[in-house]
Amino acid sequence: MDSLRRKWTTRDGLIGKYDYAFLCLPRLPFSAPRKRRGDVPKFYGLHDEVPVTIALLLGFQHALAMLAGIVTVPLILTAPAGSTGLNFPDDLRQHQISVALIVSGLLSAIQITRIKLFGKYYMGTGLLSVVGTSFVTVSIAQNIISQLYANGTCPTSTAADGTVSYLSCPDAYGAILGTSALCSLVEIALSFLPPKALKKLFPPIVTGLAILLIGVDLIGSGFKGWAGGSGVCANRPATGFYADCPNIGAPRHYPWGDAHWIGLGFLVFSAIYVIEVFGSPFMRNIQVVLGLLVGCVVSAALGYWDKSSIDAAPVVDFPWTHTYKLSVYAPAIVPFCFAYVVLAIESIGDVTASCDVSGVPVEGEEFDSRIQGGMLADGFNGLMSALMTGTPMSVFAQNNGVIALTRCANTTVGYACCFWLIVMGVFAKFAAVFIAIPDAVLGGMTTFLFASVATSGIRVLAFLKWTRRDRIIIAGALCFGVGNYVVPNWFSYFFTYSGDNAALRGLMDSVVLIVGSGYVAASIIAIVLNLVLPSDKD
Repeated sequence: MDSLRRKWTTRDGLIGKYDYAFLCLPRLPFSAPRKRRGDVPKFYGLHDEVPVTIALLLGFQHALAMLAGIVTVPLILTAPAGSTGLNFPDDLRQHQISVALIVSGLLSAIQITRIKLFGKYYMGTGLLSVVGTSFVTVSIAQNIISQLYANGTCPTSTAADGTVSYLSCPDAYGAILGTSALCSLVEIALSFLPPKALKKLFPPIVTGLAILLIGVDLIGSGFKGWAGGSGVCANRPATGFYADCPNIGAPRHYPWGDAHWIGLGFLVFSAIYVIEVFGSPFMRNIQVVLGLLVGCVVSAALGYWDKSSIDAAPVVDFPWTHTYKLSVYAPAIVPFCFAYVVLAIESIGDVTASCDVSGVPVEGEEFDSRIQGGMLADGFNGLMSALMTGTPMSVFAQNNGVIALTRCANTTVGYACCFWLIVMGVFAKFAAVFIAIPDAVLGGMTTFLFASVATSGIRVLAFLKWTRRDRIIIAGALCFGVGNYVVPNWFSYFFTYSGDNAALRGLMDSVVLIVGSGYVAASIIAIVLNLVLPSDKD
């Protein structure tokens, strides 16, 4: 009780002696970095006592650093994007954004807590490791949606002029959730294997390629949005409701690729780099959100916004206020299982980085237990997220940069971050704002985010020795990975079967999903070549 009273009633407990100027003051041109002058704030370890204001402020900073990444996945999957989006109405889109924020907050708390299970096994890392929606499964989910529209599971309508409209398909989302929940058991099982065994089977040459190609694939979605949208209007029909983006009924509408859209997206993109040059550590850690904010202010002032989604949204929202019919889409099991393998290997790198910046050992029994607990929590969070109607979750690596800059690895800050994420999600009006933002503004932000994912893959590959063997493996994998994105329909006509054998049809659909997801095909090729090709002694 005395410690609680001291924390809430004394200056040291509430404010402390943290260097807030270091965190908040912008960098002036030609001034020396504060680190060079020696006045950096003290480092707060995992279990050090942190003042309340620091915990809330830095927790809010972590939440803002995660915000863009968390909302991007539900925005992409639920978008009115033709055969690659669920085409949800605005109320369902807002709900899924709220769910993503709430679930990220709840499941981050599991990852931070480090729960003792049995023997040497744990659940969670015990670090400031926060989780959010993963980009790894986005391309697989989009391919599933395309197949379900093609086979008639998802409804469409055809106008008199022949224009095909893709209607809302909650059943496709139920299939994604059910398949994800089933395949999350793969990562849960992998968490009980030694990390060294996983790294041997899935070395950096495989994971680096997978992450690189995931980013390359997603950049296409971001670029389409940057040019005005990824729905029917992206086909630039000469007439009809979607002759302009987002449609001819919008407050301001222009053809896809018009200079108005490109300029709005470039404003966001440029703002991110201006903040990188002149911003304070606080601003640079949330530069993507601030860049988006600049685009929002300018586009709203110019009359681009349609506020109907904000006005129609409820005040508060919670998971399960909308539910979906869960099912397992058999052709997607193999691709989703492989996605969870990628998430498992990705979590090893992310937890290792978290240990490094948190000042805890990066080798030994304690380190191995944190890796095991982080991977188990990652798989369990994938299962729980699906049951809470959210997409798969993964550890957010970018928050390690926040820890390094703010010099605070305290888990109390992590719990404060969870609190802010849940608050953002519960207040549905906040989520509805993202539905009202013009696609070009979002596209400028998401393109940068997806390019950052690709850059992370390049960084992993940079640690290779680049022997002849490495180059041969990467070249073979890129043939299928990059080739798939350059000519996306190259495998579309390989199978011509159209009979009544459902099992054979499902097998073919599964192969199409694997080959159609460039990073899955490339990673499988890389794994096989890595196992088959002899080692290069040179």
